[in-house]
Amino acid sequence: MFDTLMVYLWYMHVTKNKILAGKHGRPVVTDIFFSYDGRKKPVVIYAHGINGFKDWGNFDLVARQFAIAGFTFIKFNFSHNGTTAEQPEDFVDLEAYAQDNYTIQLDDLETVIDWVTDSANEYNDAIDTDKIYLLGHSKGGGMVLLKAAEDVRIRAVVTWAAVSQCKTPWATWDEQKIKDWETTGVQHLTNGRTKQQMPLYYQLYRNYIDNATRLNIQEAISTLRIPILICHGTEDPAVDIQQAYQLHHWQPNAVLFTVESDHVFGRKHPWTQEHLPKPMQEVVDKTINFLKAI
Repeated sequence: MFDTLMVYLWYMHVTKNKILAGKHGRPVVTDIFFSYDGRKKPVVIYAHGINGFKDWGNFDLVARQFAIAGFTFIKFNFSHNGTTAEQPEDFVDLEAYAQDNYTIQLDDLETVIDWVTDSANEYNDAIDTDKIYLLGHSKGGGMVLLKAAEDVRIRAVVTWAAVSQCKTPWATWDEQKIKDWETTGVQHLTNGRTKQQMPLYYQLYRNYIDNATRLNIQEAISTLRIPILICHGTEDPAVDIQQAYQLHHWQPNAVLFTVESDHVFGRKHPWTQEHLPKPMQEVVDKTINFLKAI
């Protein structure tokens, strides 16, 4: 096993911070991981959540495990998540963050899928376009469910601590706060890690209202006829476990997997250890085994 692992690591290809042209004037910064073995591989595309980014919590550790398991793993920063191509791990563009919304993120995800399926893709030899799987965390979990429902190229979807409705982060706000948001045009969300006040323009709410049918996660997951895995921490303080139960209720054919953990399955940023925490490793193992069985 050790020798096999070392061979895979020796021949692993990693490209960091490749720039894809987004549909809304900002780049989609992308990473790709795969092991050289001369075969086309199923592709896993990962979408991060709010106040997240593709490298949060040393996500390369996760990506490498998928590559060793025989997948081509792709992760990316949503174009308006507040980071830049030059600083992909820092929220240095709060104006972009304020302009982000659900349809922009769906378009970003489509940009990545289009790149993956492009016959001119430089990594085409490592990509099986008939086996494209989406994986999303938190808000990204909601995005991958929505995109899977509207894109026939997606053959399976996995969620980690996913939201069950597109109301991040105002789901718990009272009516007066929503009215103030409309009046002032902006509310702020505190980033618990950096302590930054992250601006949210009222356009985010309008985007949800104007695209309510497209952004209906209940409708999306109910209509899916592809393999679905729902993973959630039982002690999640950010997205309550009840949302996972709700998703499973809407799609009983989905597989529900729970672990005793928090919203990020025991990780933090920065993550300097060489191994994942036990809950995260359990979720990664479950996801890999689920997708390999398809």
